[in-house]
Amino acid sequence: MSTPSTPACTPSYNILNSGQIDRIHAATLELLETVGLNIRHQGARDMMGEAGCTVRADGTVLIPGQLVTDAIHSAPASVSIYNQLGKKALQLEDRRAHFGLGTDLAKIYDLETGRLRESTLKDVQNAVRIADALAEIDFIASYVIPNDSSPNLIYLDVFKSQLEYSTKPIFFTAAGLEDIKLIREMAAVVAGGRDRLRRKPFLIHYCEPISPLVHSAGAVEKLLFCADHQIPVTYTPGMMSGATGPVTLAGALALGNAEALSGLVMHQLRSKGAPIISGIGMAVMDMARATCIYGCPEYRLILSASADLYHHYGVPMWGTAGTTDANCLDLQAGMEWGGSLLQNALAGVNLIHDVGYMGQGLVGHPAALVVCDEMISYTRRFMRGFEIDDKHFDLDTIRQVGAAGSFLSAPQTARTFRSEHWYPNLCNRDSVGLWAKNGSPDMAQLAVEKTRDIIRDHVSGALSDSVQNELNRIRLRAKKELGL
Repeated sequence: MSTPSTPACTPSYNILNSGQIDRIHAATLELLETVGLNIRHQGARDMMGEAGCTVRADGTVLIPGQLVTDAIHSAPASVSIYNQLGKKALQLEDRRAHFGLGTDLAKIYDLETGRLRESTLKDVQNAVRIADALAEIDFIASYVIPNDSSPNLIYLDVFKSQLEYSTKPIFFTAAGLEDIKLIREMAAVVAGGRDRLRRKPFLIHYCEPISPLVHSAGAVEKLLFCADHQIPVTYTPGMMSGATGPVTLAGALALGNAEALSGLVMHQLRSKGAPIISGIGMAVMDMARATCIYGCPEYRLILSASADLYHHYGVPMWGTAGTTDANCLDLQAGMEWGGSLLQNALAGVNLIHDVGYMGQGLVGHPAALVVCDEMISYTRRFMRGFEIDDKHFDLDTIRQVGAAGSFLSAPQTARTFRSEHWYPNLCNRDSVGLWAKNGSPDMAQLAVEKTRDIIRDHVSGALSDSVQNELNRIRLRAKKELGL
């Protein structure tokens, strides 16, 4: 007798119950209504005042709860991101998790010498090529910041390199409004026009408020520009608990939520229904060392709570994972990378960036991307869970094998072992004897070798000559306009 099939048994977790979500939201609204935020953009203050906010002479804006509710309702529950070829690549909704690189690391380990040095534009290009080749990396970013680019052209050079070395969606930063205008122009050239870019965006901009409770003029300009032009944007605080945010996690969560939701209000007032990804990031100030800590459990707790909040709001949310405070490829890096990747996936964080970060968000290593790709593959297999239905019970096979038999030769084994069992690329599964015979390689060594192979052999989709020429022309014009 057959039984109805059931959905796959898939893992997930929540740390907040409905009552706790209500308390956090109420505390957030109290902050918005009684403390407010300092908005350093006259146009935004005027817009907020016209919408019913109280605007004080010092630039502080008090936001009524109804505006927050309206913004949450008008923000889209799902944001679609495409690749540069126009094919849907990311669907930011529900508990779907997507993984990608971060931006702006100042130093990187040289793959050949093993020494730590300042990062360059060539390192950006290598990181993009590596990420393009890795199956588990869903979107690209610069990873490092090019210290050899002209200061006013850094973000333009970075974005141009991402267009040239990958077709995956791009997560990008920009210094100011001038940058983001030129970046949009470059993206439109690749997309085939501004209208097509608007319909099928392949880029996500990252900007943020300043904790505690400040919206800088530059950040707001970029936020509103993205709203005007339907460019998906993340606008999320990045505080340090104990320094720029409260030392208590509940207080930090309420403060960060006030910063994020006030940004959401500005964005939705400017353009109702424009795509935005929100959420809260909270590192910790190590009081003994005066360092900003990325790999701590407190950061994971705040991201998990943020995921619960924004799933409740029905707004796609952002987070960081694959991050470590270790300064080299060691056991600490593996512990913090793997733990954070699995935790974010379990919490249902939608846009997970900073994969491969080291050294409190200051250091990179090309092979770190390869190691994290393996960990994401492991995480995704875990998250897929397993099926519970007649086909997967397959009691007939168990009957045929019987007591003391072997499943090794059963047709079911040959038919399904690749889909049921996870197989790594780097993790050791050799016996200790074979491992020793092969030179006793460790995972870091194998990752470095694979990274070298990718840089040597991987070829990404090339731009047409006409598109490449137009990108070069925009960069040359920017150089002249900026007086360099």
